[in-house]
Amino acid sequence: MLFPPIDGRYRNSCEELALYFSEEALMRYRVMVEIEYFIELCELPLPQLKGFESSNNKKLRNIYNNFKHEDALHIKSIEKTTNHDVKAVEYFLKEKFDEMGLGEYKEFIHFGLTSQDINNTAIPLSLREANQLIYLPIIKAISEKILLVSREWKDIPMLARTHGQPASPTRLGKEIYIFHHRLQTQLELLNTIACSAKFGGATGNFNAHAIAYPNIDWIQFSDRFIERLGLTRSPYTTQIEHYDNMAALFDTMKRINTILIDLSRDMWSYISMNYFTQRVVANEVGSSAMPHKVNPIDFENAEGNFGMANALFEHLSAKLPVSRLQRDLTDSTVLRNIGVPFAHTLIACKSLLKGFSKVNVNTAVIEEDLSGNWAVVAEAIQTILRREAYPNP
Repeated sequence: MLFPPIDGRYRNSCEELALYFSEEALMRYRVMVEIEYFIELCELPLPQLKGFESSNNKKLRNIYNNFKHEDALHIKSIEKTTNHDVKAVEYFLKEKFDEMGLGEYKEFIHFGLTSQDINNTAIPLSLREANQLIYLPIIKAISEKILLVSREWKDIPMLARTHGQPASPTRLGKEIYIFHHRLQTQLELLNTIACSAKFGGATGNFNAHAIAYPNIDWIQFSDRFIERLGLTRSPYTTQIEHYDNMAALFDTMKRINTILIDLSRDMWSYISMNYFTQRVVANEVGSSAMPHKVNPIDFENAEGNFGMANALFEHLSAKLPVSRLQRDLTDSTVLRNIGVPFAHTLIACKSLLKGFSKVNVNTAVIEEDLSGNWAVVAEAIQTILRREAYPNP
């Protein structure tokens, strides 16, 4: 059996994402949505749920708060019979209700819903929490590291290169600071993108809800429920969420990765020019054949993994908003892979930070390169001559 490197070689660098994107995590988030929906129905309350004691809420929430690996395995065993993953979660919860003496209420666990009401709420929940707790902190750490070194290097004059050739002088700190500014711009944009959920029944019209309880404002109910979970409900949908905001999120993450690819390549180039030296880490081997080498492997690893992530983010953002008529199943299999580009992004970010921790500025080489290219001051001389109306400056 073959396993991707995120489950093998790189697992230590991304295993914290399993809490949000593994199959077991998806089950836990589904259980959470089902339980919170049931509690919300009780708080209306529906007539048949008036006898439900709110003191049971804590016990119900403990089902997902204390969700165990054994619970996930049990749901998988139920799925062998149902051949439907969300239905297996529903049956699992019905068993729990029976064990807790709440069997008379169990038919309201999944009342009026389609599986996509659960999936299209559970997945945005996991996505939001992974963003807030894993992704944003490490991107901010990179941005802060860039800001720190740009201030440290702000007074170091450096020969610029345009088209690979010597160009008007610049400062090292300013060139690095550009990446901090670019990241901040994209992070501001990222924060404006709503984390959207779909919750509206089989085809988004609350058909079953309305026929059972025509006097209840189910739109208001669902808006309140989804907002309480920390999400935004998409008001007009088919059977599934249209994923436009999710696509916008992935596109923005892709741009952030592209900025960091640009940074990784620049750092690689500066190292190859000997503008930076790299600290040797005890017992590390740079090359199996050339022992003198200290290769810029962290920046190379970052570039490669950012590229892998972007290829997948590109497919996710292009594919997910497209579904035939009121739905097809192509989104389901694609959504299961959301964690993969997150993992490659996380691996890349950690490599990039490691790379920055090992570099030292080689000011002697930078100054020597600058001193060897006095021709670059020609721009200033020419500009002054223009100002003075000197012919053919």
